[in-house]
Amino acid sequence: MLENPMVTSPVTGESGSRSLKGSIGVAGIVFLVIAAAAPLTAVAGSLPVMIAIGNGAGAPMAYIVAALVLLVFSVGYAAMSSSVTDTGAFYAYVTKGLGRPTGLGAAGLALLAYTTIQAAIYGLAASTLKDVVIRFGGPDLPWWLWAFVLMAIVAVLGYRSIDLGAKVLGVLLIAEIALIVALSVAVLAKGGAHGVDFVSFTPSAFFSGSPGIALMFAIGSFVGFEATAIYGEEARNPKRTVPIATYVAVITIGVLYAVASWAVVLAFGSDNVQAAAQGNTADLTFIAASQFLGSVTSDIMMVMLVTSLFAALLAFHNAIARYTFALSRNGFAPRRLTNVHPRHGSPHEGSALQTATAFVLVGAFAVAGADPVLQLFTWMAGVAIVAILVLMVLTSIAIIAYFRRSKVDNRLWHTKIAPVLGTLGLLGITALVIANFTTLIGGSQVLAVIFLIVIAATFVGCWAAGRALVSRRADAGATDLPLP
Repeated sequence: MLENPMVTSPVTGESGSRSLKGSIGVAGIVFLVIAAAAPLTAVAGSLPVMIAIGNGAGAPMAYIVAALVLLVFSVGYAAMSSSVTDTGAFYAYVTKGLGRPTGLGAAGLALLAYTTIQAAIYGLAASTLKDVVIRFGGPDLPWWLWAFVLMAIVAVLGYRSIDLGAKVLGVLLIAEIALIVALSVAVLAKGGAHGVDFVSFTPSAFFSGSPGIALMFAIGSFVGFEATAIYGEEARNPKRTVPIATYVAVITIGVLYAVASWAVVLAFGSDNVQAAAQGNTADLTFIAASQFLGSVTSDIMMVMLVTSLFAALLAFHNAIARYTFALSRNGFAPRRLTNVHPRHGSPHEGSALQTATAFVLVGAFAVAGADPVLQLFTWMAGVAIVAILVLMVLTSIAIIAYFRRSKVDNRLWHTKIAPVLGTLGLLGITALVIANFTTLIGGSQVLAVIFLIVIAATFVGCWAAGRALVSRRADAGATDLPLP
Protein backbone atom coordinates (compact mmCIF):
# COMPACT_ATOMS: atom_id res chain seq x y z
CA MET A 1 0.00 0.00 0.00
CA LEU A 2 1.27 3.50 -0.80
CA GLU A 3 2.24 5.74 2.06
CA ASN A 4 -0.12 8.45 3.21
CA PRO A 5 1.13 11.63 1.51
CA MET A 6 -0.74 13.89 3.90
CA VAL A 7 1.26 13.07 7.05
CA THR A 8 3.22 16.17 8.03
CA SER A 9 5.91 16.90 10.54
CA PRO A 10 6.57 20.20 12.29
CA VAL A 11 9.17 22.46 10.73
CA THR A 12 11.60 23.89 13.21
CA GLY A 13 14.17 25.47 10.91
CA GLU A 14 14.78 29.20 10.92
CA SER A 15 14.47 31.55 8.01
CA GLY A 16 17.63 31.31 5.99
CA SER A 17 17.90 27.55 6.22
CA ARG A 18 19.19 25.84 3.08
CA SER A 19 17.23 22.60 3.43
CA LEU A 20 13.60 22.13 2.45
CA LYS A 21 11.25 20.50 4.91
CA GLY A 22 8.41 18.09 4.35
CA SER A 23 7.27 14.53 4.81
CA ILE A 24 5.67 13.77 1.47
CA GLY A 25 5.41 10.07 0.61
CA VAL A 26 5.24 8.03 -2.60
CA ALA A 27 1.57 8.78 -3.25
CA GLY A 28 2.08 12.50 -2.66
CA ILE A 29 4.91 12.72 -5.17
CA VAL A 30 2.93 10.66 -7.69
CA PHE A 31 0.02 13.07 -7.22
CA LEU A 32 2.30 16.02 -7.99
CA VAL A 33 3.71 14.38 -11.12
CA ILE A 34 0.35 13.26 -12.51
CA ALA A 35 -1.15 16.64 -11.65
CA ALA A 36 1.55 18.31 -13.76
CA ALA A 37 0.64 15.91 -16.57
CA ALA A 38 -2.98 17.14 -16.23
CA PRO A 39 -4.78 13.94 -17.35
CA LEU A 40 -8.09 15.53 -18.26
CA THR A 41 -6.29 18.23 -20.23
CA ALA A 42 -4.53 15.52 -22.23
CA VAL A 43 -7.72 13.52 -22.81
CA ALA A 44 -9.99 16.49 -23.58
CA GLY A 45 -7.44 18.85 -25.11
CA SER A 46 -4.44 17.12 -26.68
CA LEU A 47 -6.02 13.80 -27.70
CA PRO A 48 -8.57 15.23 -30.18
CA VAL A 49 -5.74 17.11 -31.93
CA MET A 50 -3.60 13.95 -32.01
CA ILE A 51 -6.48 12.10 -33.65
CA ALA A 52 -7.42 14.90 -36.07
CA ILE A 53 -3.99 15.80 -37.50
CA GLY A 54 -1.86 12.90 -36.24
CA ASN A 55 -2.47 9.21 -36.73
CA GLY A 56 -6.22 8.95 -36.12
CA ALA A 57 -7.24 5.74 -34.37
CA GLY A 58 -3.55 4.96 -33.71
CA ALA A 59 -3.23 7.78 -31.17
CA PRO A 60 -3.48 5.47 -28.10
CA MET A 61 -0.36 3.62 -29.24
CA ALA A 62 1.58 6.90 -29.22
CA TYR A 63 1.04 7.12 -25.46
CA ILE A 64 2.36 3.58 -25.01
CA VAL A 65 5.46 4.31 -27.08
CA ALA A 66 6.14 7.49 -25.11
CA ALA A 67 5.59 5.69 -21.81
CA LEU A 68 7.91 2.84 -22.78
CA VAL A 69 10.72 5.24 -23.72
CA LEU A 70 10.30 7.16 -20.47
CA LEU A 71 10.09 3.94 -18.47
CA VAL A 72 13.43 2.77 -19.88
CA PHE A 73 14.87 6.23 -19.17
CA SER A 74 13.51 5.95 -15.63
CA VAL A 75 15.69 2.93 -14.85
CA GLY A 76 18.91 4.96 -14.84
CA TYR A 77 17.13 8.02 -13.48
CA ALA A 78 15.83 6.09 -10.49
CA ALA A 79 19.19 4.37 -9.95
CA MET A 80 20.96 7.72 -9.83
CA SER A 81 18.41 9.09 -7.36
CA SER A 82 20.01 6.83 -4.75
CA SER A 83 23.19 8.89 -5.09
CA VAL A 84 21.68 12.33 -5.74
CA THR A 85 18.98 13.80 -3.51
CA ASP A 86 18.57 17.37 -4.65
CA THR A 87 15.61 19.61 -5.48
CA GLY A 88 17.37 20.55 -8.75
CA ALA A 89 16.62 17.11 -10.25
CA PHE A 90 17.72 17.18 -13.92
CA TYR A 91 20.08 20.09 -13.19
CA ALA A 92 21.69 18.19 -10.33
CA TYR A 93 21.98 14.99 -12.36
CA VAL A 94 23.59 16.72 -15.34
CA THR A 95 26.01 18.55 -13.03
CA LYS A 96 27.06 15.30 -11.40
CA GLY A 97 27.53 13.54 -14.72
CA LEU A 98 28.74 16.23 -17.13
CA GLY A 99 30.11 19.02 -14.93
CA ARG A 100 28.98 22.38 -13.60
CA PRO A 101 28.85 24.40 -16.87
CA THR A 102 26.70 21.79 -18.64
CA GLY A 103 24.62 21.45 -15.48
CA LEU A 104 23.93 25.18 -15.48
CA GLY A 105 22.98 24.96 -19.16
CA ALA A 106 20.53 22.20 -18.21
CA ALA A 107 19.14 24.39 -15.42
CA GLY A 108 18.54 27.16 -17.95
CA LEU A 109 16.64 24.73 -20.19
CA ALA A 110 14.60 23.50 -17.22
CA LEU A 111 13.63 27.00 -16.14
CA LEU A 112 12.75 27.89 -19.74
CA ALA A 113 10.68 24.73 -20.17
CA TYR A 114 8.70 24.98 -16.96
CA THR A 115 8.22 28.74 -17.16
CA THR A 116 6.89 28.53 -20.71
CA ILE A 117 4.67 25.50 -20.06
CA GLN A 118 3.20 27.23 -17.02
CA ALA A 119 2.52 30.38 -19.05
CA ALA A 120 0.93 28.20 -21.75
CA ILE A 121 -1.36 26.56 -19.22
CA TYR A 122 -2.36 29.94 -17.78
CA GLY A 123 -3.59 30.86 -21.25
CA LEU A 124 -5.54 27.64 -21.76
CA ALA A 125 -6.89 27.61 -18.19
CA ALA A 126 -8.02 31.23 -18.36
CA SER A 127 -9.74 30.71 -21.71
CA THR A 128 -11.45 27.55 -20.45
CA LEU A 129 -12.55 29.21 -17.21
CA LYS A 130 -13.95 32.15 -19.15
CA ASP A 131 -16.01 29.78 -21.32
CA VAL A 132 -17.26 27.82 -18.30
CA VAL A 133 -18.35 30.98 -16.48
CA ILE A 134 -20.23 32.22 -19.56
CA ARG A 135 -21.79 28.79 -20.12
CA PHE A 136 -23.30 28.85 -16.65
CA GLY A 137 -24.63 32.40 -16.91
CA GLY A 138 -21.69 34.36 -15.54
CA PRO A 139 -20.16 37.60 -16.86
CA ASP A 140 -18.05 37.76 -20.00
CA LEU A 141 -14.74 38.98 -18.57
CA PRO A 142 -11.33 39.21 -20.31
CA TRP A 143 -9.30 35.99 -20.26
CA TRP A 144 -6.31 37.70 -18.69
CA LEU A 145 -8.39 38.65 -15.64
CA TRP A 146 -9.11 34.98 -14.98
CA ALA A 147 -5.42 34.21 -15.54
CA PHE A 148 -4.42 36.63 -12.79
CA VAL A 149 -7.07 35.22 -10.44
CA LEU A 150 -5.64 31.73 -10.95
CA MET A 151 -2.15 33.15 -10.50
CA ALA A 152 -3.05 34.63 -7.13
CA ILE A 153 -4.43 31.33 -5.83
CA VAL A 154 -1.37 29.43 -7.07
CA ALA A 155 0.88 32.02 -5.40
CA VAL A 156 -0.76 31.47 -2.00
CA LEU A 157 -0.55 27.67 -2.20
CA GLY A 158 2.98 27.73 -3.61
CA TYR A 159 4.12 29.92 -0.71
CA ARG A 160 2.84 27.37 1.78
CA SER A 161 4.08 23.87 2.60
CA ILE A 162 4.45 21.25 -0.13
CA ASP A 163 2.26 18.98 2.04
CA LEU A 164 -0.61 21.47 1.65
CA GLY A 165 -0.06 21.53 -2.13
CA ALA A 166 -0.17 17.74 -2.17
CA LYS A 167 -3.49 17.77 -0.31
CA VAL A 168 -5.07 20.21 -2.77
CA LEU A 169 -3.72 18.33 -5.79
CA GLY A 170 -4.75 14.99 -4.29
CA VAL A 171 -8.40 15.99 -4.01
CA LEU A 172 -8.53 17.49 -7.51
CA LEU A 173 -6.63 14.63 -9.07
CA ILE A 174 -8.80 11.89 -7.59
CA ALA A 175 -11.94 13.56 -8.96
CA GLU A 176 -10.29 14.10 -12.34
CA ILE A 177 -9.09 10.52 -12.73
CA ALA A 178 -12.43 9.19 -11.50
CA LEU A 179 -14.18 11.05 -14.33
CA ILE A 180 -11.75 9.75 -16.95
CA VAL A 181 -12.11 6.18 -15.65
CA ALA A 182 -15.90 6.51 -15.60
CA LEU A 183 -15.93 7.56 -19.26
CA SER A 184 -13.59 4.72 -20.22
CA VAL A 185 -15.65 2.11 -18.37
CA ALA A 186 -18.91 3.39 -19.83
CA VAL A 187 -17.62 3.27 -23.41
CA LEU A 188 -16.11 -0.18 -23.02
CA ALA A 189 -19.15 -1.56 -21.18
CA LYS A 190 -21.51 -0.34 -23.90
CA GLY A 191 -19.24 -1.51 -26.71
CA GLY A 192 -18.52 1.93 -28.10
CA ALA A 193 -20.11 3.00 -31.34
CA HIS A 194 -19.50 -0.19 -33.29
CA GLY A 195 -18.14 -2.70 -30.80
CA VAL A 196 -14.80 -3.09 -29.01
CA ASP A 197 -11.78 -3.63 -31.24
CA PHE A 198 -7.99 -3.33 -30.83
CA VAL A 199 -7.21 -1.51 -34.07
CA SER A 200 -5.64 1.36 -32.09
CA PHE A 201 -2.80 -0.88 -30.93
CA THR A 202 -1.82 -2.27 -34.33
CA PRO A 203 1.35 -1.11 -36.16
CA SER A 204 -0.68 -0.13 -39.24
CA ALA A 205 -2.84 2.24 -37.22
CA PHE A 206 0.11 3.75 -35.35
CA PHE A 207 2.11 4.44 -38.52
CA SER A 208 -0.87 5.83 -40.46
CA GLY A 209 -1.14 9.56 -41.07
CA SER A 210 1.44 11.54 -39.07
CA PRO A 211 2.66 9.47 -36.12
CA GLY A 212 5.32 12.11 -35.40
CA ILE A 213 2.66 14.66 -34.50
CA ALA A 214 0.91 12.13 -32.28
CA LEU A 215 4.20 11.39 -30.50
CA MET A 216 4.77 15.13 -29.98
CA PHE A 217 1.53 15.51 -28.10
CA ALA A 218 2.02 12.21 -26.29
CA ILE A 219 5.46 13.13 -24.94
CA GLY A 220 4.14 16.60 -24.12
CA SER A 221 1.51 14.96 -21.94
CA PHE A 222 4.32 13.60 -19.73
CA VAL A 223 5.94 17.01 -19.12
CA GLY A 224 6.53 17.39 -15.40
CA PHE A 225 7.86 13.86 -15.20
CA GLU A 226 11.06 14.83 -13.34
CA ALA A 227 9.09 16.04 -10.32
CA THR A 228 9.72 12.68 -8.65
CA ALA A 229 13.29 13.84 -7.96
CA ILE A 230 12.50 17.54 -7.48
CA TYR A 231 10.70 16.73 -4.24
CA GLY A 232 13.39 14.35 -2.96
CA GLU A 233 14.46 16.66 -0.12
CA GLU A 234 10.87 16.94 1.07
CA ALA A 235 10.20 13.20 0.94
CA ARG A 236 10.28 10.58 3.62
CA ASN A 237 13.19 8.23 2.86
CA PRO A 238 14.01 9.72 -0.60
CA LYS A 239 16.28 6.83 -1.65
CA ARG A 240 13.23 4.57 -1.55
CA THR A 241 10.47 7.07 -2.29
CA VAL A 242 11.87 8.65 -5.47
CA PRO A 243 12.53 5.43 -7.46
CA ILE A 244 9.16 3.91 -6.55
CA ALA A 245 7.33 7.17 -7.32
CA THR A 246 9.11 7.44 -10.68
CA TYR A 247 8.02 4.01 -11.89
CA VAL A 248 4.49 4.35 -10.49
CA ALA A 249 4.02 7.77 -12.09
CA VAL A 250 5.18 6.76 -15.58
CA ILE A 251 3.18 3.52 -15.60
CA THR A 252 0.05 5.18 -14.19
CA ILE A 253 0.12 8.05 -16.68
CA GLY A 254 0.86 5.75 -19.61
CA VAL A 255 -1.89 3.24 -18.81
CA LEU A 256 -4.44 5.96 -18.00
CA TYR A 257 -3.83 7.82 -21.25
CA ALA A 258 -3.72 4.70 -23.41
CA VAL A 259 -7.00 3.30 -22.05
CA ALA A 260 -8.82 6.66 -22.02
CA SER A 261 -7.73 7.53 -25.57
CA TRP A 262 -8.74 4.04 -26.73
CA ALA A 263 -12.17 4.58 -25.18
CA VAL A 264 -12.60 7.90 -27.01
CA VAL A 265 -11.63 6.21 -30.28
CA LEU A 266 -14.19 3.42 -29.67
CA ALA A 267 -16.84 5.99 -28.76
CA PHE A 268 -16.86 7.11 -32.41
CA GLY A 269 -15.51 3.94 -34.02
CA SER A 270 -11.98 3.27 -35.25
CA ASP A 271 -12.97 4.02 -38.84
CA ASN A 272 -14.84 7.23 -38.08
CA VAL A 273 -12.98 8.87 -35.18
CA GLN A 274 -10.51 10.89 -37.27
CA ALA A 275 -13.30 12.45 -39.33
CA ALA A 276 -15.21 13.20 -36.12
CA ALA A 277 -12.13 14.84 -34.60
CA GLN A 278 -11.49 16.91 -37.69
CA GLY A 279 -15.11 18.05 -37.71
CA ASN A 280 -15.28 19.02 -34.03
CA THR A 281 -11.83 18.94 -32.45
CA ALA A 282 -12.51 21.08 -29.39
CA ASP A 283 -15.56 19.14 -28.21
CA LEU A 284 -14.68 15.57 -29.24
CA THR A 285 -14.20 14.21 -25.71
CA PHE A 286 -17.14 16.18 -24.34
CA ILE A 287 -19.40 14.72 -27.04
CA ALA A 288 -18.27 11.23 -26.05
CA ALA A 289 -18.98 12.01 -22.39
CA SER A 290 -22.44 13.33 -23.24
CA GLN A 291 -23.30 10.23 -25.30
CA PHE A 292 -22.07 7.63 -22.81
CA LEU A 293 -22.46 9.37 -19.44
CA GLY A 294 -25.13 12.03 -20.06
CA SER A 295 -25.12 15.78 -20.69
CA VAL A 296 -24.71 16.60 -17.00
CA THR A 297 -21.43 14.68 -16.94
CA SER A 298 -20.26 16.65 -19.95
CA ASP A 299 -20.85 19.88 -18.00
CA ILE A 300 -19.01 18.45 -15.00
CA MET A 301 -16.12 17.52 -17.28
CA MET A 302 -15.85 21.12 -18.46
CA VAL A 303 -15.56 22.32 -14.87
CA MET A 304 -13.10 19.55 -14.05
CA LEU A 305 -10.97 20.61 -17.01
CA VAL A 306 -10.44 23.93 -15.21
CA THR A 307 -9.40 22.18 -12.00
CA SER A 308 -7.13 19.88 -14.02
CA LEU A 309 -5.36 22.87 -15.49
CA PHE A 310 -5.17 24.51 -12.06
CA ALA A 311 -3.53 21.41 -10.62
CA ALA A 312 -0.93 21.53 -13.40
CA LEU A 313 -0.28 25.21 -12.71
CA LEU A 314 0.38 24.52 -9.04
CA ALA A 315 2.65 21.56 -9.81
CA PHE A 316 4.77 23.55 -12.28
CA HIS A 317 4.91 26.54 -9.92
CA ASN A 318 6.32 24.28 -7.20
CA ALA A 319 8.85 22.76 -9.61
CA ILE A 320 10.19 26.13 -10.77
CA ALA A 321 10.46 27.46 -7.22
CA ARG A 322 12.59 24.46 -6.28
CA TYR A 323 14.84 24.85 -9.29
CA THR A 324 15.63 28.44 -8.33
CA PHE A 325 16.24 27.26 -4.76
CA ALA A 326 18.75 24.66 -5.98
CA LEU A 327 20.55 27.17 -8.23
CA SER A 328 20.83 29.67 -5.39
CA ARG A 329 22.10 27.09 -2.94
CA ASN A 330 24.86 26.16 -5.37
CA GLY A 331 25.92 29.76 -5.95
CA PHE A 332 24.32 30.39 -9.35
CA ALA A 333 21.44 32.65 -8.27
CA PRO A 334 20.89 35.36 -5.61
CA ARG A 335 21.61 34.03 -2.13
CA ARG A 336 18.27 35.16 -0.72
CA LEU A 337 16.52 32.52 -2.83
CA THR A 338 17.93 29.91 -0.43
CA ASN A 339 15.68 31.24 2.33
CA VAL A 340 13.23 28.65 3.62
CA HIS A 341 10.02 29.75 5.30
CA PRO A 342 10.41 29.23 9.09
CA ARG A 343 6.95 27.69 9.48
CA HIS A 344 6.01 26.20 6.12
CA GLY A 345 9.47 24.89 5.16
CA SER A 346 8.90 26.03 1.58
CA PRO A 347 11.24 27.95 -0.78
CA HIS A 348 8.99 31.00 -0.41
CA GLU A 349 11.41 33.47 -2.02
CA GLY A 350 11.62 31.34 -5.16
CA SER A 351 7.85 30.94 -5.12
CA ALA A 352 7.35 34.71 -5.05
CA LEU A 353 9.87 35.17 -7.87
CA GLN A 354 8.05 32.60 -9.98
CA THR A 355 4.74 34.39 -9.45
CA ALA A 356 6.32 37.64 -10.62
CA THR A 357 7.81 35.93 -13.69
CA ALA A 358 4.47 34.38 -14.64
CA PHE A 359 2.75 37.75 -14.19
CA VAL A 360 5.19 39.47 -16.56
CA LEU A 361 5.09 36.76 -19.24
CA VAL A 362 1.31 36.32 -19.28
CA GLY A 363 0.87 40.09 -18.96
CA ALA A 364 3.01 40.66 -22.06
CA PHE A 365 0.73 38.42 -24.15
CA ALA A 366 -2.33 40.16 -22.69
CA VAL A 367 -1.00 43.64 -23.53
CA ALA A 368 -0.16 42.47 -27.05
CA GLY A 369 -3.77 41.31 -27.50
CA ALA A 370 -2.67 37.72 -28.18
CA ASP A 371 -5.09 34.83 -28.31
CA PRO A 372 -4.74 32.80 -25.07
CA VAL A 373 -4.96 29.43 -26.86
CA LEU A 374 -3.77 29.86 -30.44
CA GLN A 375 -0.76 31.97 -29.43
CA LEU A 376 0.04 31.92 -25.70
CA PHE A 377 -0.75 28.22 -25.21
CA THR A 378 0.43 26.88 -28.57
CA TRP A 379 3.68 28.83 -28.80
CA MET A 380 4.80 28.40 -25.21
CA ALA A 381 3.86 24.70 -25.11
CA GLY A 382 5.93 24.10 -28.25
CA VAL A 383 8.98 25.74 -26.72
CA ALA A 384 8.53 23.76 -23.51
CA ILE A 385 8.28 20.36 -25.24
CA VAL A 386 11.50 20.85 -27.22
CA ALA A 387 13.39 22.26 -24.21
CA ILE A 388 12.35 19.44 -21.89
CA LEU A 389 13.25 16.78 -24.47
CA VAL A 390 16.74 18.24 -24.92
CA LEU A 391 17.06 18.39 -21.13
CA MET A 392 16.08 14.73 -20.80
CA VAL A 393 18.61 13.70 -23.45
CA LEU A 394 21.32 15.57 -21.51
CA THR A 395 20.21 13.89 -18.30
CA SER A 396 20.29 10.45 -19.88
CA ILE A 397 23.84 11.03 -21.17
CA ALA A 398 24.83 12.37 -17.74
CA ILE A 399 23.54 9.20 -16.07
CA ILE A 400 25.72 7.05 -18.34
CA ALA A 401 28.77 9.24 -17.65
CA TYR A 402 28.17 9.34 -13.91
CA PHE A 403 27.94 5.60 -13.41
CA ARG A 404 30.89 4.94 -15.71
CA ARG A 405 33.04 7.31 -13.68
CA SER A 406 31.82 6.73 -10.13
CA LYS A 407 31.38 2.92 -10.09
CA VAL A 408 28.88 3.33 -7.20
CA ASP A 409 26.45 0.98 -8.96
CA ASN A 410 27.63 -1.86 -11.20
CA ARG A 411 24.25 -3.22 -12.29
CA LEU A 412 24.55 -3.61 -16.08
CA TRP A 413 20.88 -2.99 -16.94
CA HIS A 414 20.40 -0.05 -14.57
CA THR A 415 23.60 1.86 -15.34
CA LYS A 416 24.48 1.02 -18.94
CA ILE A 417 21.92 -0.79 -21.12
CA ALA A 418 18.74 1.02 -20.03
CA PRO A 419 20.33 4.52 -20.05
CA VAL A 420 21.74 3.94 -23.55
CA LEU A 421 18.39 2.66 -24.86
CA GLY A 422 16.62 5.57 -23.16
CA THR A 423 19.00 8.05 -24.78
CA LEU A 424 18.40 6.57 -28.24
CA GLY A 425 14.63 6.62 -27.74
CA LEU A 426 14.64 10.23 -26.54
CA LEU A 427 16.88 11.30 -29.43
CA GLY A 428 14.44 9.70 -31.88
CA ILE A 429 11.44 11.47 -30.35
CA THR A 430 13.35 14.78 -30.22
CA ALA A 431 14.18 14.50 -33.92
CA LEU A 432 10.50 13.86 -34.72
CA VAL A 433 9.38 16.82 -32.62
CA ILE A 434 11.85 19.22 -34.22
CA ALA A 435 10.90 17.95 -37.68
CA ASN A 436 7.25 18.75 -36.90
CA PHE A 437 7.93 21.82 -34.73
CA THR A 438 6.43 24.26 -37.20
CA THR A 439 3.12 22.38 -37.05
CA LEU A 440 3.31 22.24 -33.26
CA ILE A 441 3.49 26.03 -32.86
CA GLY A 442 0.87 26.87 -35.45
CA GLY A 443 2.57 26.78 -38.87
CA SER A 444 4.95 29.76 -38.84
CA GLN A 445 8.40 28.74 -40.12
CA VAL A 446 9.97 32.03 -39.01
CA LEU A 447 8.53 31.73 -35.51
CA ALA A 448 9.67 28.11 -35.29
CA VAL A 449 13.26 29.10 -36.12
CA ILE A 450 13.19 31.96 -33.61
CA PHE A 451 11.95 29.71 -30.81
CA LEU A 452 14.53 27.02 -31.59
CA ILE A 453 17.26 29.69 -31.50
CA VAL A 454 15.96 30.88 -28.12
CA ILE A 455 16.17 27.32 -26.76
CA ALA A 456 19.72 26.85 -28.08
CA ALA A 457 20.80 30.29 -26.88
CA THR A 458 19.43 29.59 -23.40
CA PHE A 459 21.54 26.48 -23.06
CA VAL A 460 24.70 27.98 -24.57
CA GLY A 461 24.35 31.20 -22.57
CA CYS A 462 23.89 29.39 -19.26
CA TRP A 463 26.70 26.96 -20.10
CA ALA A 464 29.06 29.89 -20.85
CA ALA A 465 28.02 31.70 -17.67
CA GLY A 466 28.65 28.56 -15.62
CA ARG A 467 32.04 28.03 -17.22
CA ALA A 468 33.04 31.64 -16.55
CA LEU A 469 31.85 31.52 -12.94
CA VAL A 470 33.65 28.26 -12.20
CA SER A 471 36.81 29.64 -13.83
CA ARG A 472 36.68 32.84 -11.75
CA ARG A 473 36.21 30.86 -8.55
CA ALA A 474 39.06 28.54 -9.45
CA ASP A 475 41.34 31.53 -10.11
CA ALA A 476 40.34 32.98 -6.74
CA GLY A 477 41.17 29.68 -5.03
CA ALA A 478 37.57 28.93 -4.04
CA THR A 479 37.04 25.24 -3.38
CA ASP A 480 33.94 25.25 -1.27
CA LEU A 481 31.27 25.49 -3.97
CA PRO A 482 29.06 22.50 -3.23
CA LEU A 483 28.00 20.03 -5.85
CA PRO A 484 24.26 19.29 -5.93
